[in-house]
Amino acid sequence: MSCRLVCCTRGYNEILNKLKVVCYKMESPYFKRTTRSSIIVKVKVENEQLIPEESSTETNQKVSTKKRQKRPKVEIKYEESPFEEHQITKQESSGWEPPMWREQLKNIYDMRKFRNAAVDSMGCDVISDALASPEVYRYQVLLSLMLSSQTKDQITSAAMKKLREHGCSIDNILETSDQVLGELIYPVGFWKKKIEYIKRTSKILQEEYNGDIPDTVEKLCKLPGVGPKMAYLAMKSAWNQIVGIGVDTHVHRISNRLRWVKKPTKQPEDTRKELQDWLPREYWRDINHLLVGFGQQTCLPVGPKCYECLNKEICPVGKTNKKIPSPKKIKKEEVKEEME
Repeated sequence: MSCRLVCCTRGYNEILNKLKVVCYKMESPYFKRTTRSSIIVKVKVENEQLIPEESSTETNQKVSTKKRQKRPKVEIKYEESPFEEHQITKQESSGWEPPMWREQLKNIYDMRKFRNAAVDSMGCDVISDALASPEVYRYQVLLSLMLSSQTKDQITSAAMKKLREHGCSIDNILETSDQVLGELIYPVGFWKKKIEYIKRTSKILQEEYNGDIPDTVEKLCKLPGVGPKMAYLAMKSAWNQIVGIGVDTHVHRISNRLRWVKKPTKQPEDTRKELQDWLPREYWRDINHLLVGFGQQTCLPVGPKCYECLNKEICPVGKTNKKIPSPKKIKKEEVKEEME
């Protein structure tokens, strides 16, 4: 935002050179947005002698009568840039938003600062071969997403490792028998059905997409075994395009627990629409990765660790879940997580 000073008294334009304007931006520590209400403008007069000098006689007369000359009034006007107008309009058009989401999100970032959850080392972009050709890499990202459905990251990572050692390209997968393919991906969830999906999808990619994967969500969702969550994550990891939020069971669960939806949602796709309606786009790239790791480590499906969560006082679930497990049970859970 820029501000300009206009002198209302004619003949005192030189006053502008005597004024110092200091603007202070009041910003959130992580969500940067500037509006007119978040600007404080202070005007400091550096030289008290603002009016033209007069004769000594006239000056003495004024001192004796203790009459003070009125200073010229200075009016401060604001001029908003098109960028700020766009931001303000965007915020107003978003309508509803959760009242505490900024504080809750900041706390989740703090809890995830070490990025040491399973998703951080076994996500679809990590377990795919970044040194392969772009087409093969994108194909592996898609396959890893297909395998990850109803499957823990550790099992998906192990399956992808075996596939890469076997040769994870469209041509090689199509030449692989169903029996061998099943042995490679077992024990991912619904592995028998996924054999069919992988073969059918690979055939489509070979015949219709010249050995590559589709570059739109709509086309990706038409592939066998590919849903919206996989499509949005594939667009991010394979094509480096952020066109939506990938919502899996972790994002769906946490969004409902934090009341990041207007009313409870039953399906991840409904949660995605709710999130995209109010969450600023600058967070779309990281929100899935962030919440998945948070769900794996703290906000567990069963027995969430509310006692160690930074949001326990501003989370509807955390406020009611005051029970702290015994040290023996906590140790048992930590050992179980390490084994998994």
